[in-house]
Amino acid sequence: MKVLFVCTGNICRSPMGELMFPLFFHSDAIETDSAGVNGLIDHQIDPSSNKLMELDGIDANAFRSKRITPQLALSSDLILCFTEEQRGNIVALAPRARSRTYTVSDFANLCRYCTANGLISGNTIGDRLDSVIANASMVHPMLPASQDIKDPYHKEFAMFQDAHDQMGHAFADIACTLEPSRASHAA
Repeated sequence: MKVLFVCTGNICRSPMGELMFPLFFHSDAIETDSAGVNGLIDHQIDPSSNKLMELDGIDANAFRSKRITPQLALSSDLILCFTEEQRGNIVALAPRARSRTYTVSDFANLCRYCTANGLISGNTIGDRLDSVIANASMVHPMLPASQDIKDPYHKEFAMFQDAHDQMGHAFADIACTLEPSRASHAA
């Protein structure tokens, strides 16, 4: 399963998503990548994001930013972004990726709802992801409003920490749905 994280410049939030998300799973079936709708091509991860990754035991020194392309979007099984505006930009760029593109908080809400209401089926992560996505249009009206994860770029370290923590809570919920037998160990 390939998960693409998309933010604005691909130096703060989406690199953290790309690097953190696999920590919530025990499966080698998770492949992550990231890009920006206005990606700063070939930049390193922001120093504050890098510090948080170091605290998580992740070496982000090899990371380099890039811009999203239709090919990158269409080759992904799930696209997670951080604002509704970014979601709109992704869908405009790659309309066929619409049904697999969500904000992080919206997808976590969708996973929680589907799990609580017995709407998940399948034994593999990919099958379980497909069942969440298949239920999305029916379930979406029952979900709370999507909450943006604010861009910490050029802000205090506390803003980076907030974004990191919001992602971690959402990723734990997503993992509990997609890999329920092991996700509790990562939370």
